[in-house]
Amino acid sequence: MSNTKVEDVVIIGSGPAGYTAAIYSSRANLKPLLFEGEESGGQLMTTTDVENFPGFPEGVMGPDLMEAIGKQASRFGTQILSKNITKVDFSKQPFSVFVKDTEYKANSVIISTGASARYLGLESEKKFLGKGVSACATCDAAFFRDKVVCVIGGGDSAMEEAVFLTRFATKVYILNRGEKLRASKIMADRAIKNEKIKLIMNATMTEVLGSDIVSSITMQNTKTNEKSNLIVDGVFLAIGHTPNTKIFKNQIKLDSTGYIITEPDSTKTSVDGVFACGDVQDTKYRQAITAAGTGCMAALESEKFLESKAH
Repeated sequence: MSNTKVEDVVIIGSGPAGYTAAIYSSRANLKPLLFEGEESGGQLMTTTDVENFPGFPEGVMGPDLMEAIGKQASRFGTQILSKNITKVDFSKQPFSVFVKDTEYKANSVIISTGASARYLGLESEKKFLGKGVSACATCDAAFFRDKVVCVIGGGDSAMEEAVFLTRFATKVYILNRGEKLRASKIMADRAIKNEKIKLIMNATMTEVLGSDIVSSITMQNTKTNEKSNLIVDGVFLAIGHTPNTKIFKNQIKLDSTGYIITEPDSTKTSVDGVFACGDVQDTKYRQAITAAGTGCMAALESEKFLESKAH
């Protein structure tokens, strides 16, 4: 089934990037259609206190922040549908996006589907998400002042997170699956030389323990399978992110890890009229405020693109 109406702007995905793009597009009277997905709001929906988003001196709950930005987008005329886009066709204009068999057409598309932090897949890990388990040290480190925490991972991100956490925590353990770290020498050395950091090699986490909040973890030696208990107040997963770009494969250019490639200092993708913002194209910062900033950029660039087509 196809809708005969051609939208000026279709935004795929919500979160700070998508909602901000919608605010700017709707204030430009472009009446955007936003598909927020069945799980709206992005990674902030699994975050409790957000203390680094400007305008909230006392902090704000992640879901409350997303609800407020979504309402702001609606206020200016954004039509929001809680549906998942299942397929896209960017081969010709107007572009086509599909919810199963239903087709929607658009003169421009803004992609803000985000990236999902990788977890180990433990039930207990899920249970304590936001209650001592985190995948973002920059976001949550301040909650662990004078506490003991552990970082799961052995790459550059894990070393970076561990070093950052030492500004707040009294002790930071790094659990690495193998005998060698995957991190670059400079990042590994920085962590090894930090007296607050202790590396535990050949170890993986098998369970997170606690009542209301994390109090310890069970770790297993990957060589001997021997299990032991480690008392920690927090667990930080640093095993990478997976960009939500499966439906865009073979439609626009992605890098080797699946992130959307955008032009330098721009949200333009390899297809004229398709823009990408937020964590789906940001491998560096991954913050709510930077996602919102690129959402603004995508809306302004989309507006300029539509103006150029009108003349």
